[in-house]
Amino acid sequence: MREDQPCKVVCRKKLDAESAKNFKEKIDDEYRVNRILDNLPVAVLRQRRDGSQSTTCEHGCQVGFKGNYAGTKEEKYFINNHLSFRVMFHRDAETDATRIVGFEVTPKSINHEYKEWDEKNPQIATCNKDTKYLTQASTIFSMTLVTMIFALLGFLSPSNRGGLMTAMVLLWVFMGIFAGYSSGRLYKMFKGTEWKRNTLETAIMFPSILFVVFFVLNGLIWGEQSSGAVPFGTMLALVFLCFGISVPLVFVGSYFGFKRPAIEDPVKTNKIPKVIPDQPWYMKSIFSMLIGGILPFGAVFIELFFILTSIWLNQFYYIFGFLFTVFIILIITCAEITIVLCYFQLCSEDYRWWWRSYLTVGSSALYLFLYSIFYFFTKLEITKLVSGILYFGYMVIISYAFFVLTGTVGFYACFWFVRKIYSSVKID
Repeated sequence: MREDQPCKVVCRKKLDAESAKNFKEKIDDEYRVNRILDNLPVAVLRQRRDGSQSTTCEHGCQVGFKGNYAGTKEEKYFINNHLSFRVMFHRDAETDATRIVGFEVTPKSINHEYKEWDEKNPQIATCNKDTKYLTQASTIFSMTLVTMIFALLGFLSPSNRGGLMTAMVLLWVFMGIFAGYSSGRLYKMFKGTEWKRNTLETAIMFPSILFVVFFVLNGLIWGEQSSGAVPFGTMLALVFLCFGISVPLVFVGSYFGFKRPAIEDPVKTNKIPKVIPDQPWYMKSIFSMLIGGILPFGAVFIELFFILTSIWLNQFYYIFGFLFTVFIILIITCAEITIVLCYFQLCSEDYRWWWRSYLTVGSSALYLFLYSIFYFFTKLEITKLVSGILYFGYMVIISYAFFVLTGTVGFYACFWFVRKIYSSVKID
């Protein structure tokens, strides 16, 4: 620590034809090498493309690059075999303790020449301490809400590797008790009797769909022998978290929710369903759902671009304060558009508001997925079939989660609105 270490040889490799071909494919696909130092991801400083003097940070460094060889027009492949690391630290003047605060790398391709090869002390003629390359300094709805609050307050950070994902998984598991409670109370209000079946569907419907898609995608990564594949032990741990902790907590919450007195309607309702008159075309369910999903998607459109760029284009994401603000705007937008369309629906004497309120703003997930298709063809350069399947598979997971989130907000907003207006009705 705090000692300059120039020209340390890690290993010496001779590439055969098969290995060289493999590296060429990785360079064409713009593979990146990621490293971690003291829980900080390595970053590469890049000049901004708009011509300004400021720089941006990218995750990891590229395996290599293509370029002209020795001033000729002949284009060849080069491997980044020489890496210059820059470790930034903060030193405490009183204790002399040191804390790492930055980790940067400058990749280079150098045709090194060895004075002699000694496994214990290799000597390189083309490297010394004066030729280093240095750079300039530089669950349900509840789980999402709590995670964003923690991120906003600074408890979570992308620099803490896996911290955000770990927090989301744990919060989703322990929020199961709230999911079971609300599900049990609503189910009893709608005169449901099979509370165990309702609880089981609440506990496993959402995670089972996600797990099936994720397992298929992880199988494809295993088939490609990628280090990014989730180990089998981790998959078993996720299954245990779901069925060993989340499901029992959902049943506990549902038991207490179903034992509570049923939520009473603000007015007496007729047991014989009323005949619903023919609706105009603009009040049809399909049209309302397509219109209702536009505004929530528009509220997160800009932020969605930065999130996708962070996920797929190796950019850092730290603006959690702005993300939390956008999340609040999304909730308000979903509630408002659902209430407005629900009001028009009730004025047209169509009382079937419950599933329609859920699907009205839940349809914004369709626009999110359509935007992911546009982003794929305009911003990414993915050519391999497996890589394309992974992209769309993960976007299906994200879109489905967004559907459940926005649909839940829409339903509860409409539920509150309907009870509020009918409780205000004066009956002589």
